[in-house]
Amino acid sequence: MTVYLNKIKENWIVDRLRKEWYENNQDISTEKIKSTDVIWIIAPWQWKNIRKKYLLNKKVICSIYHIDFTKFSKDEEKDFYLRDKFVSEYHVISHKTKEQVRQMTDKKITSIPFWVNQNIFFEIKDKNRIKEKYGLDKDKYYIGSFQRDTEGNDLKSPKLIKGPDRFVEIVKSKFLENKKIEVILTGKRRQYVINELKKLEIPYKYLEMVNFQSLNELYNILDLYIVSSRLEGGPQAIVECGINKTPIISTDVGVASEILSPNSIFNMGNYGSAEADIDYAYKNSIRLTIPNGFEKFYQLIQE
Repeated sequence: MTVYLNKIKENWIVDRLRKEWYENNQDISTEKIKSTDVIWIIAPWQWKNIRKKYLLNKKVICSIYHIDFTKFSKDEEKDFYLRDKFVSEYHVISHKTKEQVRQMTDKKITSIPFWVNQNIFFEIKDKNRIKEKYGLDKDKYYIGSFQRDTEGNDLKSPKLIKGPDRFVEIVKSKFLENKKIEVILTGKRRQYVINELKKLEIPYKYLEMVNFQSLNELYNILDLYIVSSRLEGGPQAIVECGINKTPIISTDVGVASEILSPNSIFNMGNYGSAEADIDYAYKNSIRLTIPNGFEKFYQLIQE
């Protein structure tokens, strides 16, 4: 039994996941779609690049990350149902997305969180050395956010499903209580949060696109990582924080309730009482490390 994963080439997390799959599962994977037994559409928005004759004659697994029904256009709905004709079964990465997809299809849906690469994300004991490397004050309290926050090319409109407005509100509240707070940002399109932090005169450090070594180092110097999203499929930051023991709190989105302690999950009415539980998150993230994190995917492919 062999599997082919469709290509993305968008310099996004799914590219990394596809690369990690092929690196670690060469014996059951192929880059030749003609000879594969199973097609895994890991990038569903790219499905039309696969020739229909292959979709018709092979088992097809399609990953869906989340559906924003508030912005689900008629064209997107039409595309979903057109693709659904070729899909044998669906893969989702959280139970919440499973509930969304269930509204769209009667095909089988399997929820499996993505694996986390412990060779990239791991705990670093010497936090002060990393802070010194990045020119950071060892006595500051660092809050992190490593995902984009603007909607379009104007770089001004907030991408509300990611909750950048919520992030700013929480940081503002915490800064009033602790003037030693400084925000660490990475990733593209961070202009909304940056502009809001400037207005509030809250210190921040922005490192745009960093490599994996730097990303893991930045996770490790944080005193708190905040996921403030309204809607998510993952986010992968939850398991990345879990595996490297970064304190994290999150809204109840994506895999949050499957990885984090109930005490670490908040809404905008109780975020002040949310508490990071490092051990709880680590225990649930360690089972997703490579190769254990592949096991349920093997079952999905071979069934």
